[in-house]
Amino acid sequence: MTEAAARRRGRGGGGAARRAERTAVRIETAKFITRKIPNLEILGEEALEIIEANAEILLEEVGVAFVENPAALERWRQAGADVQGERVRLPKGLARKLCETAPSSFTQIARNPERNVDIGGRNLVLAPVYGPPFVRDVQGGRRYATMEDFRNFVKLGYMSKWLHHSGGTVCEPTDVAVNKRHLDMLHAHMTLSDKPYMGSVTEPVRAQDSVEMSDILFGGLDDRTVMTSLININSPMTFDSTMMGALEVYAAANQACIISPFIVGGAMAPVSVAGTLTQVLAEVLAGVAYSQLIRPGAPVIFGAFVTSIDMNSGAPTFGTPEAAQITYGVGQLARRMGLPYRSAGSFCGSKLPDAQAAYETANSLNAGLLSGVNFMLHACGWLEGGLVSSFEKFVMDADQLGVLHKLAEGISVDEDAQAMDAIREVGPGGHYLGCDHTQRNFKDAFWRTNLLDYKPFETWDEEGARDTQTLATARVKYLLDNYQQPALDPAIAEALAEYVARKKESMPDAFV
Repeated sequence: MTEAAARRRGRGGGGAARRAERTAVRIETAKFITRKIPNLEILGEEALEIIEANAEILLEEVGVAFVENPAALERWRQAGADVQGERVRLPKGLARKLCETAPSSFTQIARNPERNVDIGGRNLVLAPVYGPPFVRDVQGGRRYATMEDFRNFVKLGYMSKWLHHSGGTVCEPTDVAVNKRHLDMLHAHMTLSDKPYMGSVTEPVRAQDSVEMSDILFGGLDDRTVMTSLININSPMTFDSTMMGALEVYAAANQACIISPFIVGGAMAPVSVAGTLTQVLAEVLAGVAYSQLIRPGAPVIFGAFVTSIDMNSGAPTFGTPEAAQITYGVGQLARRMGLPYRSAGSFCGSKLPDAQAAYETANSLNAGLLSGVNFMLHACGWLEGGLVSSFEKFVMDADQLGVLHKLAEGISVDEDAQAMDAIREVGPGGHYLGCDHTQRNFKDAFWRTNLLDYKPFETWDEEGARDTQTLATARVKYLLDNYQQPALDPAIAEALAEYVARKKESMPDAFV
């Protein structure tokens, strides 16, 4: 859908007009993906039943820890769990029973209704990288992120056609006090983009600030879900008071939470795929169940961030076959629970947006598409194992997300797609370039990159023999130079600015 278009009409003939149209600035956002292709199901029924049974055994015999959260322990005690100290053991079936009130899908409302996203079912919503303290670009190299970097990433996300969501902490702006930066980050998402966004989870009070700012932006929440936020479980089997405090705030306000174990296989979970799947399921069952103790019906997403480890260096690895197997398997487990699913992304361990980054990212993105992921965080911009948000890789990945859209369409076999008229018209030995079917369909027949170079060698060489990173640098500049801020009611803009200023003035800076 086109939100705004500044088209420069060429003068002096059809060729000039077409060139002008191709280079005109368009701010478009494709609708969230609805898959017309099957999910890849890697586990058989027997394997699924074994994993589900073992997860119940873990919850009953080993239990989970809710640390420094007496209120959570009391909630579990009242629900029928065995609570000893901070260890919570759940009788068989209790967690799954509590999870039954969680919705199988929900709509996250955006301030521009055309940007609303439906999370669940056959849908896939794409959101950018989340959390890195460093950024990288060709001009500045690797450096600590600033608020200016953050705003530029939000602008890039808004200008990127294939991204449906503005995300959350697209980088961690270290030039703003820790206790105040969430206010600036939320304000950027709310004012520089009109796509859906995520709330802060680093302290319960910051989650409450997110709810209050959203209440201003939307003129009252009225139980509408306008945020999706990431709640990480401290694997193995530990739920800390910071994350659970944020979950409590969001669930009470009917805002969505991704309940997501953070697992590096071999360090935070067993080295086997089946063992890791069992732990992931047990942790998510406990986390989703707890959200429903706060508010039955609160929207949640079954999350899985899982990677393996290099046993020589101890560094996390990405784009590996084991990670793909877990991504596929968790998708099956999430569907059996009837919950939306979050996993995959533009994961890579490379230090640069190079061939390693491309291989690992492609493996992860494709696994996400085929595993039935409904919400893909880190869909673009991830570098160096999640330590870096890369400007060049952001636009490289964002371009490739268009491939996921195309693949998800499946293969049409309607009368036009069968192309029998074209085959008859061309006959033996001819070509299809000028036939009527090609003329009718060529504009939309093939996915087109906005970044990669397919020019003849001579042209490419004359233009400077630019590699993909160089092309991406130019793309970043083009998008930022042509950024157009979406309109916002001046009264709402003023109220948000006043809220941020007031909250900042109410407390001294803290950098820890």
